[in-house]
Formats: sequence, C-alpha cells, structure tokens
Amino acid sequence: MLFDKLRQIEERSEELARALADPAIYGQASEYARLRKEHADTVEIVDRFRECRDVLKHLADARHLLGDGDRELAELAQAEITELTARQMELEAELKRLLLPRDPNDDKNVFVEIRAGAGGDEAGLFAADLMRMYTKYAERQRWKVEIMEANVTGVGGFKEAILFVQGRGAWSRLKYERGVHRVQRVPATESSGRIHTSTVTVAVLPEAEDVDVRVDEKDLRVDVYRSSGPGGQGVNTTDSAVRITHMPTGLVVTCQDERSQIKNRAKAMRVLKARLLERAQREQQAAIAADRRSQVGTGERSERIRTYNFPQARVTDHRIGLTLHRLPAVLEGDLDEPIDALAAAEQAERLEGVAS
Repeated sequence: MLFDKLRQIEERSEELARALADPAIYGQASEYARLRKEHADTVEIVDRFRECRDVLKHLADARHLLGDGDRELAELAQAEITELTARQMELEAELKRLLLPRDPNDDKNVFVEIRAGAGGDEAGLFAADLMRMYTKYAERQRWKVEIMEANVTGVGGFKEAILFVQGRGAWSRLKYERGVHRVQRVPATESSGRIHTSTVTVAVLPEAEDVDVRVDEKDLRVDVYRSSGPGGQGVNTTDSAVRITHMPTGLVVTCQDERSQIKNRAKAMRVLKARLLERAQREQQAAIAADRRSQVGTGERSERIRTYNFPQARVTDHRIGLTLHRLPAVLEGDLDEPIDALAAAEQAERLEGVAS
C-alpha cells in the first residue's frame, strides 16, 4: 500500500537524520556524503507525506462536525471538506510521482546518432534536416552541441551524423527521439511532383562513464609457488611466484619476476585489474551496440515512431497518437510539445505500477 511505503521512508529518513547528527560521522567523508544524499532524497517525500496526514486528520475532524446539528457549522465544515479533499488528491498524486524510480541517466550528456535509412538521397537530405532540428532544439535548451562525425552525401545530405549534446536534462528530453523517423514529401529532384517516403534512424545514447573496477578479495584464489624460470640469486629458491585467479570471470594472472612475493602479488593485481577493465569496457560497448540496434530497428519505411508530412505541414507521433499541424516550427527545434506529451505518457504508465 502507498502509505505503508511512505511510513517506511519516513522511518528511514529519521534514522538517517540521527546518523548525520552523530559527530562521529564527520570523520568519514565518503560515508557522510552518501548518507547526506540519501537523506536529501527522502526530504520532499516525507514533507508531503506529513502534510497529507495532516490533511486527512483535518478531514476527519470536519466530517465529525457535519453531524453536530449546527447548520451553519455544517456548511463551513462542508466547504472545508471540499477544499481538503481536493488537496488530498493533489498530494497523493504528487507522492506517487515522487515514489517513481529515477532514471539514472537523466543527468547525463548524450550522443545523438542520425543515419539515413530507406529512400536514397532524399533520406540523406532529411537526415540533414533532423540534424539541424536537434541542433536548434539544443540551442533553445542552452545545451552545447559538438559534431563528432558527419558523413556527407553528394547532394548536401548526410549518410550519417553524430552529435554530442552536453547540458542538464539532455538525456531526459532527447531519449524520446530514439527510433525511425519517416518523412513524406516531394523531393527537389522529383519533376512529376510525386510524394516520396523516406526514413532516418535516430539513436540516443547516454555518455558512458569510466568503468570503475573493484575487485573483491573473496572472488580471488591466490596460489604461491617456486619460480621456474631463470633469475638472480634467491628467485628460484623461495615461494615468491604468485598466480591469481579471478573466479567470477576465470581470468588468471601470474607473476614471478620479483624476488618478493608481495611485489609479485601487487604486479599481478595491477595486470588483473587492467584486464577486468578491458573486459568491462568490451561488455559496455556490446550493451551500447545492442541498445542502438533496439532503438533504430532496420530503418524500413513501415517502422516509424514519427511521421513528418510536408504536404499537410503535419507531424504525427505514432506512439501516443499525437498530431501537430505545425511542421515548420518543429523543424526549427520547437520540440517541447511532443516531448512533453511523451514524458507525460511515460509517467502515467509508470504511475500505474505504484500501489494506490
């Protein structure tokens, strides 16, 4: 139930407040920062929960007055009940929103990858239009845009273009642009005036953070043995060689070129961490590639998230059935209305999963 979750959060918030008030925590900078952040995340929820509890208490008192027999008092009570009930509904809706899990990528910068799909030169020209649209939108948001790559076609379009967009909220807004964008218009090269349909794929990827390699000692098997290769005096007469096996991945590193077992272990750990870092980065790149493929599909005309119809000056977002008859403004970067509608639809869908 919603209130059960809120009571648990309130108890945790109070527990965190007590921990932060303990002078002993000040000497533990990283732990203090972690607890402070967790506490800050609970403050708004707890404030709204307490206000909601107060509203419910006042509602109960007002309803009690209805049966008091005093007509004038009952009228005042009824007016208060109407006002308090409206506030209760507002607070409960806000609490449900606050309980939604936050997208961990929301504050990240993004790469916007735009690629011509079906439609030949016309697809390339529309890719250039979308590149300009996103650049204009970024300017409206006061974001910084950098062209990372641009593969130009012979007619002034783009086979592929990659933008790096830096700014607060870049991912939270641009993530809705992922997919196949379809354009319907008469190409400049079409003499008969026939409308052509072309597509452009757009992938939006959060900027990858450096992979932090942490090695848990319990995941390691460390074997020591006598060095077998050539070496100076003492190298082959003590158990100084070290073999470290990282059991979760099966990676094995050996080091025996130092006389000291401690030095050999330190070297082996550095090599192991470097290999784990490389492995994690490969997996990260594979995940990004899979995400990219899931976003853009095959680029066929039948696959689309949005259609830009030039003859009717119409933009239709097929995911939410939104149609806007102001195509020129959208192509000039006025994307807030479709993005706001998509964000609202996503939030409504997620709210269904929160207990009422």
